[in-house]
Amino acid sequence: QEQLVESGGGLVQPGQSLTLSCRTSGFTFGTYTMAWFRRREGKEREGVAGINPSGSTNYADSVKGRFTISQDNAKNTLVLQMNNLKPEDTAIYYCVADSRQWGRVTLLASEAYSIWGQGTQVAVSE
Repeated sequence: QEQLVESGGGLVQPGQSLTLSCRTSGFTFGTYTMAWFRRREGKEREGVAGINPSGSTNYADSVKGRFTISQDNAKNTLVLQMNNLKPEDTAIYYCVADSRQWGRVTLLASEAYSIWGQGTQVAVSE
């Protein structure tokens, strides 16, 4: 059974960094398209960063230059490095995956993903 377990969320001050991890099981890591989504209070769910098996990535405009998505193949783990965090980054962050090989443009579309983790809370506040 395919499973995603997020960790690394927490409370930080603006300008600080956090690293989110998504431990995977039940499928061959590196062969699935994967991404991070978030849901901010009162907002629609949005794609933050995605990566496909070819290594193509895509980022939401709001996080470009601050967030980096990567894969740790040795640990079967998806990573989201978040730097220079802002209060508007406060949200529940979800790790997602799908066996289909999506192209770069589709990486941030929620309907592209069939496997969702439970989420981890990130709060950015003074």
